[in-house]
Amino acid sequence: MEGDISGIGADPVAFEIFYRRHVEAVGRFVARRVDDPHLAADLTADVFLAVIESAAGYRPDRGSQIAWLFGVARNVIADERRRAAQRLRVTGRLAGRRDLAADDIARIEERIDAEAAARRTCRALSGLPEHTRALVESVAVDGLTVAEAATALGISPVAARVRLHRARRLVRAVLARPATTLA
Repeated sequence: MEGDISGIGADPVAFEIFYRRHVEAVGRFVARRVDDPHLAADLTADVFLAVIESAAGYRPDRGSQIAWLFGVARNVIADERRRAAQRLRVTGRLAGRRDLAADDIARIEERIDAEAAARRTCRALSGLPEHTRALVESVAVDGLTVAEAATALGISPVAARVRLHRARRLVRAVLARPATTLA
C-alpha cells in the first residue's frame, strides 16, 4: 500500500504503520553496510527519526516509498561515517555506545551474519566511483528499479541507466579477476 506519507511526522498512528511496514527492510539495508550490532541498531533508529523530520518532503510522483526511504537511510549512514571519521581524527577511538539487551545483540548479529555475502559484495565494489557504486548497490543489492534508484540518489532515470550500463561493465571486469585481488 503506497500512498502519501508526507504527514507521518505529525501522525503517530500513520508513522507506526509506516515503521512496521519498513523496519525489516531498513534493518537489512543497514546490516549490509555495517558490521557492528550496536551501530546497526542505532542507525536503523536514526533512519526513522530522519523520516519523521523529512516526511513532509516525500513526493510519490518522484518514486516509491522504499526508494525514498533507502535514500534517507543512505544519507543517515553517510552522515554517521563522516561523524565516525571525525571522532577518530579527534579522539582516536569510538565511544558512547548505548547498552543493548543480549537478545537484541543476538538478533542483530544474526541479521549481520545473514547479510555477510552482500557486505562482501559491497566491499568488492568499493573501488568503483561513489556515484557508480551507490547505483549498483541500489539496483543489485537493495532491489530497487533503476527509476527508484535514480530517485533515491537524486539523479534522472536516464542518467541512472547510463551509469548502470557503465557500472555493469566495470563490475564484470572486477568480478572476472581472481578472488584474491578483490580483498
